[in-house]
Formats: sequence, C-alpha cells, structure tokens
Amino acid sequence: MYVLEMAEISKEFPGVKALDHVNFKVKQGEIHALCGENGAGKSTLMKVLSGLYPAGSYGGEIIISGEKKEFHKITDAEKAGIAIIHQELALVKEMTIGENIFLGAEPTRRGAIQWDELYHQASLWLKRVGLHHSPDTKIGNLGIGQQQLVEIAKALSKHTKILILDEPTAALTESEVSILMGILNQLRSEGVTCVYISHKMPEVFALADSITVLRDGRTVATLDRNETDDDKVVSLMVGRELTERYPRVEHTPGDVVLEVRNYNVWHPEKKHHRVLRDIEFTLRKGEILGIAGLMGAGRTELVSSLFGAYGGRAEGTVHIEGKTVRIRAIAEAIKAGIALVSEDRKRQGLVMGMDVKRNTTLATLHKVSRLGVVNENEEIRWASRYVQELKTKTASLETPVGTLSGGNQQKVVIGKWLMSSPKILIMDEPTRGIDVGAKYEIYNLMNQLVEQGVAIIMISSELPEVLGMSDRILVMSEGQFVREYDWREATQEKIMLAATGGK
Repeated sequence: MYVLEMAEISKEFPGVKALDHVNFKVKQGEIHALCGENGAGKSTLMKVLSGLYPAGSYGGEIIISGEKKEFHKITDAEKAGIAIIHQELALVKEMTIGENIFLGAEPTRRGAIQWDELYHQASLWLKRVGLHHSPDTKIGNLGIGQQQLVEIAKALSKHTKILILDEPTAALTESEVSILMGILNQLRSEGVTCVYISHKMPEVFALADSITVLRDGRTVATLDRNETDDDKVVSLMVGRELTERYPRVEHTPGDVVLEVRNYNVWHPEKKHHRVLRDIEFTLRKGEILGIAGLMGAGRTELVSSLFGAYGGRAEGTVHIEGKTVRIRAIAEAIKAGIALVSEDRKRQGLVMGMDVKRNTTLATLHKVSRLGVVNENEEIRWASRYVQELKTKTASLETPVGTLSGGNQQKVVIGKWLMSSPKILIMDEPTRGIDVGAKYEIYNLMNQLVEQGVAIIMISSELPEVLGMSDRILVMSEGQFVREYDWREATQEKIMLAATGGK
C-alpha cells in the first residue's frame, strides 16, 4: 500500500520550470531515497509535500493513505503526519532541547506552560532517538549530529508518519552517520515512512528500500534497491554514463611554489593549546596535493592559518616561490597569490543575498574599480567571463547567489578566486553537498588549472576523491603530518590506518 502518492506535480518559478509532471509514490514503512543532481527538483518536490509551497501554487495532486490532500501551510502537512528536516537545521540555539522540541506546541493549562510536563515528554522523545542529554541542555552546547537527533525527536513528537530528511549527513562525522542510520532503521521497524534525499550513494544503498531518480524536474525512474547499483543510479541522475568518476590526468609538477617549515599554530582562544605541531611540506607548480585525515585532525586549521584567516598565533617559515612571506591577514594572502575555497561556502565563501556578479568580484574589487568607485561594465565583463568558463547555470548575473544550486554556488566561489589569479589554490572539501555531475565538472576544472601551472591543495573527507584526484597525499593526525603517499601506492586502508594512529 502506498502511504504517499504525488501525481503529475508541476511547479514553475519566473523563467524556470522546476517540476514537470513529477510522479512519486512511497510505500508504507519504507525508506525511499530521492536522488538527482542539484537543481533536479528534489527539494522543490518536498517543499510542495510539506506545505511550504501552498496548494494552488503548483499543479497536480497529493494523496496520503488514499485520501486527496491540500496543504495551504506547513501546519496542515504536520497535521497529516508529514514532517521535513531541512539541510539547514531550524533550531533556536539559545533555547533548551525541550523548548525546541515543543516550540509552538507547548503543553499548557489555563494558558500557562506546564514546564514539568514539557521536560518529561521531551526526555521520552530523546530516549526514543537515543540522545542521552538532559532536555534542559541548550541547543548551542550540542554538536551538529546531536542537533540532528533533536530535529528528529521534534518531528516524532508531532506523531509523524512520513519523515523527510534533506541531505541529513552533509555535516556529520562517520560515527554520527552510523548513529543516524541506526535510528532510521529503528523508525522503519516501527512503521515510520522516510523519504531520504542524498547525493551519497553508499548511504542510499545502505538504507533505502526503493530509489526514485529526478532529472531536470522530471521523474526518470523508480527502482528497487536490490535490482540496481550506484553506477546505474548515477547515470540516470546525469543522463549519461560516467565511466570514470575521477578524470585522472598525468600531471608534470614543476618548481616548488610553496615551502612550509617547522610550522606551529595555537588556538585563537585557548592560547596554550597547540593545534598544529611541526608541520613541514612542499607544494609544486602543476600538482594536486591531497590532505587526508579525520575530522579534528587539523586540516582546516592548517589551510585557514596559511590563508591568514584562522586567528591563532602561528610560528614557522613559509616560502612562496623562494621568498619568505609572513601572512597575518586574508588581504596579505591574496597579494601573495593564495586563494582559499573554504569548506563552508554559505558562511565563508559567499554573500548569499548578493548577486552572482558582485560575489565574483568581491575579493578583487581593485580590478573593477578606480578611486573607490566600481566600474559596472568591468564588473559585468569579469563576472561574465567566469560564468561562461565555469558553465555556471544562472538566469542572469543579477541573480542572488543564494537561489542557485549547491554546485553552481561552488562555481561562483571558484570564479571569485580565479579572478585573483592565484599561484596556490586551496580547496577545502571542494565538492561537499554537490551532485555527481557538478563534481565531475569541478574535477575537470582542477585538471585544467593544474595544466596552466596553478598548484592545488585539496582537503577532502571522501577518500575515493583524495585517491582519484591527488598526485601526492599527506595524511594528518592530531595536528601533525604522519605519512606521505604517491597516488600510485596509496589505498583507502593505508590512509585510514595512518589517520587513526596505526603503523
């Protein structure tokens, strides 16, 4: 029996047909994966289902347990047993866990909130999702994985029958992903139906019973998990065969462009805590240097410090093309020829309410201005160049960057830094949260830049990506480099062993 049927759903925005007669059916008590490239329509479809886009703003029908429904607001969908957990968690950091779980639905008597009852009920829901924290703990004191579990508890407290999770593991550690998977399997056994949106094929195949693929706003296929594989799903997502996920090119590294010796960095607030210890490495023109390691190993702290963006005290020597440099601010790093594509593009790479054009030129306004006045024609010329070169999909240069898909946002970030003509391009999790098609384009771009003599440092938590794209791989553990591998000798097992302190 289908607990959910979405029939012939169509949704348009100005100049864009986001959904084109999409059909989506989910069986009672299954985990149903929804896959597709960024911009394929996954999130739009779920926003229709959850009442964020009200009835009348789209075409088609929603049928829940055989009954046609119209949702005019989010609470209508919640009353029908539907809850959505967005990629950007919607919790109030200064409130407690209990207050967040029952926000807007607090138990009251004669108009007064019954706090004892609220915290008692909250503790029961926390127990159900396996979170062993007091319900009066502030949300801001929890990690991202724990906050995710609070969101699930909040959804379940509304007696949810259909739970939608949009890229739930994008910011989670491996252990947190494992906990989340265990909870979703438990919920399935209790009869809760889950719609699981993810780009990560291992997760999809570990969890899902069925998989529906969207492409360009249309339903391409619905498959039984046991009757397909990740290559088939990926080819349906992108509309073509990706015979090689990682387009490896033989690079010929040139002279040393960056040399770091005896580099030590201290925490910006805990002044006596050394986060990086005796770091030494070189980087050559025309090579991709991969840095692998577990979360918390110090990878991001290293590149942020080299870019002048970390804030903690640094000691040691840094040479760029043989000259000693001392970088204490981002402007000095840019001047020295370093660019950083940060791991959090939304907070550190882009101004989300600003348009594509201004985001592209933001780091190098001196190229498009004179006497402090921006020349708009020059700005348009530079922004157009990188939109064309990177094949960024945007309605116009005036489109707010926050409305673009993740992959296209990442291209705007890369365009911004290419405009600075970097000698050294640091890419911290360059393909996080973007689909396989956009990943492939970014890999090809990395190869093109290397051919032009740019030196790339790539940090990635995805070991196949590190192995697939790097010429050399440095493994970091507890603030130190512990091993170096040529790509030909490296394996996932060797890297993980070194990263976890093994010999």
